[in-house]
Amino acid sequence: MRKGLPQIDIIFQSLGLTAIERSARGIVALILHDDTEGGAELTIYKSVTDVDPEQWSERNYDYIKLVYEGTPTKVIIYRMGTENFNYGAALKILKNYKWNYLTIPGINEEGVTTVSAFIKESREQNHKTFKAVLPNCKADHEGIINFTTDNIQSSLSKTAFSTAEYCARICGILAGLSLQRTCTYYVLNDIISADTPEDPDERVDKGELILIFDGENFKIGRGVNSLVSFTTDKGEDFSVIKIVEGMDLYQDDIRDTFEKNYVGKIRNDYAGKQMFIAALRAYQKSLTPDVLDQGFDNTAEIDVDAQRLYVEGKGIDTSSMDDTAMARYNTGSHVFVSSHVKFVDAMEDLRLVCHM
Repeated sequence: MRKGLPQIDIIFQSLGLTAIERSARGIVALILHDDTEGGAELTIYKSVTDVDPEQWSERNYDYIKLVYEGTPTKVIIYRMGTENFNYGAALKILKNYKWNYLTIPGINEEGVTTVSAFIKESREQNHKTFKAVLPNCKADHEGIINFTTDNIQSSLSKTAFSTAEYCARICGILAGLSLQRTCTYYVLNDIISADTPEDPDERVDKGELILIFDGENFKIGRGVNSLVSFTTDKGEDFSVIKIVEGMDLYQDDIRDTFEKNYVGKIRNDYAGKQMFIAALRAYQKSLTPDVLDQGFDNTAEIDVDAQRLYVEGKGIDTSSMDDTAMARYNTGSHVFVSSHVKFVDAMEDLRLVCHM
């Protein structure tokens, strides 16, 4: 049993060291309305060269190419009829796959509400790290990117893209972007013209992902999601796309590694818990400086308070047990760990005072 622990430690550290590389190779889920004969209901593409244009309408093929203008590692496409706007069946299928960002170029207003609710439920109740890029969706949630720019003329299409349609481009960018940078001021070389807002600061403060024009290039404004109502549990950091992406990567890595390498394989005694915590700390260290703040004491330890509540919940008097005794107490199959980390953003705001 103990011989497996060093290997698990290496797995954790390797995940940390490859976090940036993996973050730049996200997966896009795409729902398309298409009645072209011969196409499968679900198709997974690893490259745009794998796509057969004959299996898609010309417009849907444009959407697929839009996604691949970013560099996602994989695109999962669910095909629906052109008259079908009930996304329940599609979402029921897609929830069983692993992906990072979802978008639906042909979505209607009712569909936006449905998908937004699905993302919220997936993240808050089912512990999925799904996110969606949706048009004009004031979801007030870190899992929803609210894209609002309309009438986008792009060199990638003969006709202009609507807000909903260009979400495919944004989705591909976010899935292919490294955690070493944010999407703030990401230049969109394909855009010829777009309805950029006259009040960009106000739009960003309202949780909108917008496009701006700097006199030379069209580019993404600040990389924010739709979260605007901050609480003690979800502060302003949760509104930053890069930070939420880092949080999701952290959560997925720990859960996946624990399930694959610890569950049912490692004894849940004090020594086993400490070995897991040592591996977790090593993983956290390897996430600095691009994901976690290297100036912060990113650490982890047995959650003594949670263990005490668990033990007392069994009717056991813990008044004579100090923290050390409680940390060593047998908690059956339950592992209680508390981590303390600070995710790092990228440089975006400058205040320069020039003294002469």
